[in-house]
Amino acid sequence: MILATVAFYVFATGLIAAALLVVSARNPVHSVLYLILAFFNAAALFVLLGAEFLAMVLVVVYVGAVAVLFLFVVMMLDIDFAELRQGFMQYAPMGVIIAIVFLFELAAVGGAWVLTPAITAVENPTPAGITNTEALGHILYTKYVLVFQAAGMVLLVAMIGAIVLTLRHREGVKRQSASVQIGRKRSEAVELRKVRPGEGL
Repeated sequence: MILATVAFYVFATGLIAAALLVVSARNPVHSVLYLILAFFNAAALFVLLGAEFLAMVLVVVYVGAVAVLFLFVVMMLDIDFAELRQGFMQYAPMGVIIAIVFLFELAAVGGAWVLTPAITAVENPTPAGITNTEALGHILYTKYVLVFQAAGMVLLVAMIGAIVLTLRHREGVKRQSASVQIGRKRSEAVELRKVRPGEGL
């Protein structure tokens, strides 16, 4: 029990530190790397809670896909961050107001949490005899199947919209046409030439 408590505080502290470094790093590449570190710490917290499937999904999906995609976009696009930072002070008053409101909400939540009685943790959140992954799949594909499919459709529409918005047909660029390649005749693809000895093509 003591080891689990120490591990929780270590990973929670690492998660908070990595999250602060994400928003405070001046280099966007360093910010993405700190984001990956925050994901790993969050996955470790999920393991401590007994949700190993969520921990693996967090590592595989977010670290392996989303964070790496952010890193590639930042490194491949020639973004002038100095130009983006220009005019930052004109948004400072609104940022201060939002920060004050956010701190007030955090104080209200913290005060309510301190005043409420302690909630006993559930030792076995999953039914007996099945794994965490099986229990999660059973809930997703029975009770929340419509919401799960609706979320999939939203992601599909977003993917199609991103492809449509980024697809550009430029002139002078050679593109592959499968129908033209399949419909070619032998006379269009093969040319016989008689090469005499000592002469090239």
